[in-house]
Amino acid sequence: MAKDNNGDLGFTAELFKAADKLRGNLEPSEYKHVALGLIFLKYISDAFEGLHARLTADEYADAEDPEEYLAENVFWVPTEARWPFLQANAKRPEIGKLIDEAMEAIERFPSNEGLKGVLPKNYARPTLNKTMLGELIDLFSNIGLHDSKDTAKDLLGRVYEYFLSGFAGSEGKRGGEFFTPRSVVRTLVEMLEPYKGRVYDPCCGSGGMFVQSENFIEEHGGRRNDIAVYGQEINHTTWRLAKMNLAVQGIDADIRWNNEGSFHRDELPDLKADFILANPPFNISDWGGERLAEDTRWKFGKPPNGNANFGWLQHIIHHLAPRGTAGVVLANGSMSSQQSGEGEIRKAMIERDQVDCMVALPGQLFYSTQIPACLWILARDKSANGHRDRRGEILFIDARKLGFMVDRVRREFTADDIEKITGAYHRWRSKPETRVNNGWADYADEPGFCKSASLEEVRGHGHVLTPGRYVGAADAEDDGVSFAEKFEGLRETLMAQFEEGRRLEKAIEAALAADLPNA
Repeated sequence: MAKDNNGDLGFTAELFKAADKLRGNLEPSEYKHVALGLIFLKYISDAFEGLHARLTADEYADAEDPEEYLAENVFWVPTEARWPFLQANAKRPEIGKLIDEAMEAIERFPSNEGLKGVLPKNYARPTLNKTMLGELIDLFSNIGLHDSKDTAKDLLGRVYEYFLSGFAGSEGKRGGEFFTPRSVVRTLVEMLEPYKGRVYDPCCGSGGMFVQSENFIEEHGGRRNDIAVYGQEINHTTWRLAKMNLAVQGIDADIRWNNEGSFHRDELPDLKADFILANPPFNISDWGGERLAEDTRWKFGKPPNGNANFGWLQHIIHHLAPRGTAGVVLANGSMSSQQSGEGEIRKAMIERDQVDCMVALPGQLFYSTQIPACLWILARDKSANGHRDRRGEILFIDARKLGFMVDRVRREFTADDIEKITGAYHRWRSKPETRVNNGWADYADEPGFCKSASLEEVRGHGHVLTPGRYVGAADAEDDGVSFAEKFEGLRETLMAQFEEGRRLEKAIEAALAADLPNA
């Protein structure tokens, strides 16, 4: 099968369209758990059946011994949870109950401890159309039908990832809470090159950073078990999506959940990671900073109570190993804000040489916001890590003109766009002999795109890190977005504000009406 431009197998888009048609009036936010749960069930059943067939053919093995499956990192699937059984019963009105029982049986089995409390188990609810469930089972039954079991498993991993992306797009702003667009993740991963070591994400969403990290290793001839994966997520529903996503991808990861989050209940307090990749929620104001005034993580200054951006950056630096590097997605305001002490924290980080590279991104890359964002590339030690000594320098990349519009509201990077960004960074930080061995030319500033600036230059700009100030862009405030795109984003923002105003107005009217009898 041919691959599309994003590296997904071409049929996944058609498969998503077919599945999306079946949802009827069901909201995407609800339907995604229905569809993704079934894809997961198909995956573990196919993996089980594949190993079961191999063990059956081996005269020295016992195909009914759960220990055989545990040794191969394959989940044991009880008879009533296997896909052929569900497929044979797909047209029965009690199919929802059978799916719930299948999920419960899988979680209940002792060797499947890692799935405890993860799988969706509400397929029998009366509001869920059972005909739709049967049609979904039939649709997913064709995935990998004519491929080997190993190929089918890989295929299901791609399908799961594609469906996550599709549902994020359908949900719009809410979708951005669990999914970082693939081209943004890919850019971060290609910049950091996590070949070996500990990879951490303190707000891991559905696990896309980890999936792309492991894909990167495989594409470059490395081994998956050369990295150890750690993460934390505050949203329990999103945590469950991540656990299923990583299981489908065959990734062994230590992903923690609690409802307090990484700031207030750090599940991995002693972890020092070699690579950190994160897309924290932008400009979060109710993060409870006032309760963390004396926290040891604030080595560069206490973050303001009304904005968590510099809390995230310092939490991430705190968890970096002595030679660790990090890539963080944040709102553009983090590069220049002087409010509530943020400018002083940024200045301290720069003066301590923790900032390696800044990348300005175009608008409309994200499902959750029209606001342009940026990438912070951090390094604990800019003299180490096998690269050249970059102390006293920061690379600025202005990528606001890159990307193409997927539809009227969202942009993506092409493979060439990602190569343009990552290639500039790699040439800049590499030793001359590495450039020669890789066939690269020496790094050179490119007016309007990239510039290597000295610490003195950054001081001259008041420790503001907006790339447009350094690369020679005609207007540092120009974000590379057309008037039509800006107008559409503004229109959607105003409509959302109007709807919120109407909602508040109705709530006030209802409250006044309730009080009138007592007046």
